[in-house]
Amino acid sequence: MADLDLLLKKTSRTFALAIPRLPEPTRREVTVAYLLFRIADTFEDAASWPRGKRIEALRVFCELLATPAPEETQRWAAAWTAAVPIEHEGYQELLSETPAVLDAYFGLGASAGELVRGHTVRTAEGMAGFVERTDDDGELRLADVADLRAYCYVVAGIVGEMLTELYLLRRDQLEPIAEDLRARAGLFGEGLQLVNILRDSSFDAAEGRSYLPADARRDELFALARRDLRSAGEYVLALQRAGAERGLVAFNALPVLLAFATLDRVEAEGPGAKLSRPELYRIVRRMERALDRDLPVVEP
Repeated sequence: MADLDLLLKKTSRTFALAIPRLPEPTRREVTVAYLLFRIADTFEDAASWPRGKRIEALRVFCELLATPAPEETQRWAAAWTAAVPIEHEGYQELLSETPAVLDAYFGLGASAGELVRGHTVRTAEGMAGFVERTDDDGELRLADVADLRAYCYVVAGIVGEMLTELYLLRRDQLEPIAEDLRARAGLFGEGLQLVNILRDSSFDAAEGRSYLPADARRDELFALARRDLRSAGEYVLALQRAGAERGLVAFNALPVLLAFATLDRVEAEGPGAKLSRPELYRIVRRMERALDRDLPVVEP
């Protein structure tokens, strides 16, 4: 049986730091959901595959989420792994462990499983729509800022919406802020995705992905990302003020704090700039101290 926590560490540095802070059963639900979204994202990013093969993989993946089919899942996982759609070894291993991830998904409670499936399918279908727009060389070019935001919603905004619904399960204390959280969930995801796109723009261009619209001003995109991250910060503070568990607050606060710091670094130094490991751990320590003292964990 695959170690899902180990797969998490091999596929995401930030989420591997944040997800273990969550209380159970939310931790298990979010771990499984992240890995499912990462599988779909691997198909979307598989630039070496023809457009039709990527769309097929996303379609089959959605079908496999509908009902347990162990033998068929094993067959598809072996085929995807053999085709090596992406160079990242962690993602390759994740594809090979698709049967174990789906087995864990089918083991979730009914309410959580339904939420995870519905949002994962929405994202996978949206990804297929953007893959359909790639040219014969596999290149995707987004037309304008509205198109960029639509893409960010598909790959990250829906994630924010799913996570919000998972938090609201079994937490009556969050009911008074439920609509506020839902209103900010998509912007939370959009902000994190915009930071990733701005940071990785040079690498993405080399891989045939042009997420930054040609006529969009750089300062406009940085300003949009900062507005989104401020909304995400308000989301975190709402959780904190409503008495959410420390781990739930920390899970949401950490990516926001890292995104603000990364955005500043990329704006100053250009695409490819990243936080060092010591900087990352200083941010974590500051967050923990704020939580220890019951202070706002994100600047209001």
